[in-house]
Amino acid sequence: MDGGVAQPTTVPVLETARLRLRAHRADDYAGCVAIWSDPEVTRYIGGRAFTAEEVWRRLLQYAGLWALVGYGFWAVEEKASGRYIGDIGFADLKRDLQPSLDGMLEFGWVLSPAAHGKGYASEAVAAAMAWAAEQHPALASVCIISPDNLPSIRVAEKAGFERWQDTTYHGSPTRVYRR
Repeated sequence: MDGGVAQPTTVPVLETARLRLRAHRADDYAGCVAIWSDPEVTRYIGGRAFTAEEVWRRLLQYAGLWALVGYGFWAVEEKASGRYIGDIGFADLKRDLQPSLDGMLEFGWVLSPAAHGKGYASEAVAAAMAWAAEQHPALASVCIISPDNLPSIRVAEKAGFERWQDTTYHGSPTRVYRR
């Protein structure tokens, strides 16, 4: 950062044994729409399927985060197939939430239902957390999760996140985990 303004950042590529975390591309749009319009995916993230327009804004947001704050979300790609299977990363969304998340890396992840149950979320979370520890060691990481989203809670706890606060966000019970 120079004078408080992040300089344009090239999205780093992270690789695990089975996954590649890379910058989103315009050709991820159809896969992203399929994921974010799936009620199974969104039931704990706003409670409704996202429209194609909302998904396009999300892709633009992902690119904008890297440019404005120097971190953001990666597209998760299955190495064996080259298939886009989800999103993972960090944000600064200026949420109207108590406790405040200002000055922390807000971590999030979402994977296609076809990728569930394979350990991909934990594998991608570990890679992203290692990157954050190296690039932003002074920043705490947090994630907000619906108390009913037991699979995501397990992934967060496996990655070393601990339940920090219970709150409400947009009228829904929300747990804040911190690492």
